[in-house]
Amino acid sequence: MRICLQPMSRQCVFALVLSSSALLGMTSPLLAESIAPAMASAAEAQLMAAPGADETVPSGESIAPPAATDQTNPSTAAPDNNGATVDPARPNIDPNAPLPEILYDLSKLPDPVRKMHDALVAACKSGDIEKLRPLLSSGNMATQLTFGEMDEDPIKFLHDQAGDQGGQEILAIMEEILDAGYVHLDAGKPQELYVWPYFFAIPLDKLNAPQRVELFRIITAGDYEDMKSVGAYVFYRLGITPQGKWAFFLAGD
Repeated sequence: MRICLQPMSRQCVFALVLSSSALLGMTSPLLAESIAPAMASAAEAQLMAAPGADETVPSGESIAPPAATDQTNPSTAAPDNNGATVDPARPNIDPNAPLPEILYDLSKLPDPVRKMHDALVAACKSGDIEKLRPLLSSGNMATQLTFGEMDEDPIKFLHDQAGDQGGQEILAIMEEILDAGYVHLDAGKPQELYVWPYFFAIPLDKLNAPQRVELFRIITAGDYEDMKSVGAYVFYRLGITPQGKWAFFLAGD
């Protein structure tokens, strides 16, 4: 089933993806909707972190930041070769590295990963976005839903990404993604993950014709042309840890 959105709806959903790249000088309209809430949340977090007029801070002591709202998942973040932290939910494709194996057989998944995958699919098929709530991770391993900071209810956040009133559009996108092939990344490392769809880890210019057919079940040809400017698939993707924790579901770069 291809997700075929009406023009305005497609722009609203896919606007969550590429307009963040406008920060890099690009003009794609894709992430304007998602960046605004993140910027507002960041501003609010700064206000929360500042001491009030009646508060004093002992000399030499720093003020603790507000409750963790940074959506980078520390359970999967890892340093790159220069020691900088790499967010595994962001495309990090080495064009010269061997391509990862593309997998379709769900029986090859570790049991905890298979259980989470199937539970997410069942929640999507129910049409009730609240069915995702018990599957979300929290605390230091909170499921990452945005690259910005988020202090609102995660289900409300997902609901608001959809173009319909019930949130079924975002469920349809998630189900379609989980029906695609997947990749097993960083096996044996702390940041090991199973990620859907596999396009996330494959350079767009290395997709063959049958693979582009699979890609166009999720995005349009116009979306594909926009993504070429970024150099990677930046629509929704979903990651699950080997322990069966739902690591992330988001779009953008």
